[in-house]
Amino acid sequence: MARKRVVVLYGGRADEHSISCVSAAGVLNAIDTDRYEPIPVGITKDGRWTVGGEDPRQWSLHGSGLPTVEVGEGSRPVILDMARGRDGLMIGDHADLVPGADLSKPSGALEPLGHVDVVFPVLHGPYGEDGTVQGLLEMMGLPYVGCGVLASAVCMDKHYTKILLSQAGIPVAPGITIDSRAHRSGADLLTAVEEAGLHYPLFVKPSRAGSSFGVVKVDQAGADALAAAVEEASRHDWRVLIEEGVEGREIECAVLAPDGEAEPRTAWPGEVVLDRADQDDAFYDFDSKYMDSTASHVEVPADLPAETLQQVRDLASKAFRTVDGTGLSRVDSFVTPDGRVVVNEINTLPGFTPISMYAKAWEATGITYTDLITDLIEGVSA
Repeated sequence: MARKRVVVLYGGRADEHSISCVSAAGVLNAIDTDRYEPIPVGITKDGRWTVGGEDPRQWSLHGSGLPTVEVGEGSRPVILDMARGRDGLMIGDHADLVPGADLSKPSGALEPLGHVDVVFPVLHGPYGEDGTVQGLLEMMGLPYVGCGVLASAVCMDKHYTKILLSQAGIPVAPGITIDSRAHRSGADLLTAVEEAGLHYPLFVKPSRAGSSFGVVKVDQAGADALAAAVEEASRHDWRVLIEEGVEGREIECAVLAPDGEAEPRTAWPGEVVLDRADQDDAFYDFDSKYMDSTASHVEVPADLPAETLQQVRDLASKAFRTVDGTGLSRVDSFVTPDGRVVVNEINTLPGFTPISMYAKAWEATGITYTDLITDLIEGVSA
């Protein structure tokens, strides 16, 4: 039986570029090569699609530097011919990778990359997880793993995620959304927070960013602190959320619906437990997630009563269906001391390394990392 050809798409223009590279390494090392022929296609930080560069299988977050897709001696551009559909990925000449090269007039003859059965976009953040790549693949008629255009776009924008979830009766954190381009003073921001009745601590975050980039905790009322937090968040997005901190534990639930099945499957919810003593009043930021192995560890299932774990799973499934999710997502919630569950956000393409929460949760629920990859591919290529 011929192996299905799977393009693993990684890197990209978002802040999460390096996380995407490591997720791709996990997929490429674990994919069942008896069934699939993986084709790594990297996207540089400035948006150039490439093949033949550095092998991503060796990458991790624990080397001397963060991995990135670079144009190397063996790199060649991938040029898309929309009309060819599944045969529309073409390989150009190395000279076409020079910045400013006119790809409408390739320097050499194009070679076909070959027929593609499925694309696995292991891309995080804007220009990858936000519906843009999904729309491109839809236009080419290329089947792909993961959520569609609508769910991807909505869940990338925390503001609109909260609107949809609230309309469905799903609890979310109280908060307001501001346009940072309006250049509000710290005093104006403080007034807006007071008028909304928000309680401290507050979390100020960009609406369209991932991996906790630009998230700032504001412990007490202060115009200068609030203005500085909004300025930091606005480096990543002009739309900024100011949310009331929810007292509770952050519990993450993996959701799986590879073939668009009516009732998505949910894994045992997990919890990232902060380990260091100096993190008693910390939050789970980028360094805690990815760069400091002593900062935290994952517990699946989370140490909660069985009925609370089931409530988290039920609400994760409802949230996933509310945004029209398909394929996979990780729904992050807070569980308060009195047992209430409040949904924080939905990640339509969560970190996908073997040690990421998504893979760990399914492993604890009985699905290995390799089988998880197989289920996702088969769900869109059957």
